[in-house]
Amino acid sequence: MTRARIKTSVSNSLKFRLGTGAALLGAVTLLTAVILSIGMARVADRLDASLASDTRLARYSVLSIQVSTFLVIATEAIQTGLPTNIRTDRILSVMDQIQRTFGQLQDDVKKAATQARALGIDEQSRYATQSLGLARMEAQMQSVKLGLLEDTTDQTRLRAHLDIFSTGFDPLLHQAVHTERLFRNKILDGIKQLRQRLAQSALAISGLTVVMVAGFYLILIHPLFQRLNGLRAAAQKIGKEDFSIALPTTSKDEIGQLYFETNRMAATLAARQAEVQAEWSRLNETIAQRTKELRDANISLENVDENRRRFFADVSHELRTPLTVILMEAQIGRMGSPDSEASFVTIEASAKRLNRRIDDLLRVARCDSGQLALEKMHLDLAQIAADVTDEIQCEIDTAGMTMTTEQLPTLPVCGDPNWLRQVLVSLIRNAIRHAREGHIVHFSAEQIDDTIELTVTDNGPGIAAEDQILIFGRFAQSGPANAQGFGIGLALARWVIEAQDGTITATSPLPRDTALGDAPGTQISVRLPRASR
Repeated sequence: MTRARIKTSVSNSLKFRLGTGAALLGAVTLLTAVILSIGMARVADRLDASLASDTRLARYSVLSIQVSTFLVIATEAIQTGLPTNIRTDRILSVMDQIQRTFGQLQDDVKKAATQARALGIDEQSRYATQSLGLARMEAQMQSVKLGLLEDTTDQTRLRAHLDIFSTGFDPLLHQAVHTERLFRNKILDGIKQLRQRLAQSALAISGLTVVMVAGFYLILIHPLFQRLNGLRAAAQKIGKEDFSIALPTTSKDEIGQLYFETNRMAATLAARQAEVQAEWSRLNETIAQRTKELRDANISLENVDENRRRFFADVSHELRTPLTVILMEAQIGRMGSPDSEASFVTIEASAKRLNRRIDDLLRVARCDSGQLALEKMHLDLAQIAADVTDEIQCEIDTAGMTMTTEQLPTLPVCGDPNWLRQVLVSLIRNAIRHAREGHIVHFSAEQIDDTIELTVTDNGPGIAAEDQILIFGRFAQSGPANAQGFGIGLALARWVIEAQDGTITATSPLPRDTALGDAPGTQISVRLPRASR
């Protein structure tokens, strides 16, 4: 890039133009500050000079009073013919004060002469004249002092000294006071003129500042705001997903570059929007296709489920018929042949057990289909306990365990006997699977308030606290991953018990006074409402 191009690029830069405008405004502000500072300094110097002049005028006034006092005291001393020593004491007391005032005036004039060096030779000459006048007045004061302190009582001689002093001192004092007043008036006139010049300078600088600010706004700021408004409108269109933007890119400054990038972004977003729309269309087609496939799969699963339920019903029907024949033949043989009664009793019991299993299978099938058929009636807990023991005893013996059952009281319970039996068998079977090493399972029943509680207690390892709220969920399982039970059995048991307005809960570990052994143990409690008699 050549130097000319670099200069052109710099001059087109907003940073350069804004910086130049700010620098000019800053320069004007600095100039104003300098002028005001110099003017205020000069005003301050003149004010200090005016105050010093007022101080000197005040001292001249004091000197005049002191001299008048001196004349009165001296005249009185001469007229009364006081002795020399008394006259001397009175005159010296007053002249000492006059001498101190002369010293203060001389110091004031010296300071003023030093400060007046910057004002020119004329001002220094004026202060030199004042100093000379003060010296003359002091000389006259010394002369009259010597005359009045002579050791003489000649009143004419003493009055002559006093008249000479009075005649010569008063014009000198008046001249000094007049000169000081003229000087003070000149200082005040200078302050007034300086104030006028400062006001004129302030007006000129204010006018220049207004012109510069107006030009800065009209030439740079206002067009800049208009371009920013165009950029904001473009951003609003992009926010509304309208990418039809064509900002002018003739200017090469920062906003022009931003215009160019905005146009490029809008074009990219428009292309991306078209791609997204195409992808969305393809996605909708895919969703529609997958929905159709899922609908077809659901229909297929419904058919499979229907076939499964039909299979269970058919199997149950096919099994129930031969079992019924077995039952009938067993009963006939029992009545006709006393020697084979024990065999026929076994056949009958086995056939009843198989019949109950078929009923259980049908109940599970109905349960899975969402139809829980209950046949509520008054229950005989002793009979249910006997049926449960009869059905599960073989598994208890095989596991090497012992099941204890308390003498069940006659308690009024209303429910479905088959479902209740199945739930209790399932609970004991779970105890066999998980508490085999405890060797003991205990079944009991008692009345608690308006409910009947049936409990199955084992001497097993117990159930972890975090698992106790999960074991009644469908397909939940406690213990090791390969353990069986506490899954669909407890979920089904909960469903059955709650359908009969009851509750089922688990307690683990057991209190030591209710535990069956040293192991933590688990107790599953089923509560059913009491039946009205």
